[in-house]
Amino acid sequence: MELERLNIFDEQYRHLGTATREEVHRLGHWHETFHCWFVCREKEENHLYFQLRSPEKKDYPDLFDITAAGHLLATENVKDGIREVKEELGIAVDYDELMPLGIAKYSVVSEQLVDNELANVFLYNWKGNLEDFQLRVEEVSGIVRVKLVDFALLISEQKQEVKVEGFTVNHKGERANTSKSVSRESFVPHEKAYYESVLRSIQEKLL
Repeated sequence: MELERLNIFDEQYRHLGTATREEVHRLGHWHETFHCWFVCREKEENHLYFQLRSPEKKDYPDLFDITAAGHLLATENVKDGIREVKEELGIAVDYDELMPLGIAKYSVVSEQLVDNELANVFLYNWKGNLEDFQLRVEEVSGIVRVKLVDFALLISEQKQEVKVEGFTVNHKGERANTSKSVSRESFVPHEKAYYESVLRSIQEKLL
């Protein structure tokens, strides 16, 4: 995976060439990703779905993240990113069903990597059930949902914890229901501005 080649760009989204995934994260090259957020409405409440990253993941293990997301390879275009939904969640989604939320430019720096992303962000109106998710356990070890309004309050620091409900799955594929309160530290540390922008766009789409 670290040898996969990605397109690299400058901050103005001008194409500069390609580099391996390892080089991209080590040197901080701007690169393209695909983000797909699942949302559903139940009992007059909108809910966001989060994946639980596998404990085997190199980056951000055991943290809640965007429903489905991944890097776009140098040979791919934005529409090809839809493969991430099928690969990670086992859900077949048609690209035309997605609602585009724009391109989010953000940067996350940690001891392990410099992640400068040009994220193509989409929203998907999910009408299925938790039982429909067939997770790729080496990538994803659970799915939970949280009330949209509660997550927005968590990001704005007006709430310290939110309740998540869903299931986890072990390496054997065995599922267990989960329902608990979690803090901001339980989620991947995307920039606050990214979360705020995405939440604002989602709320506008749902009006």
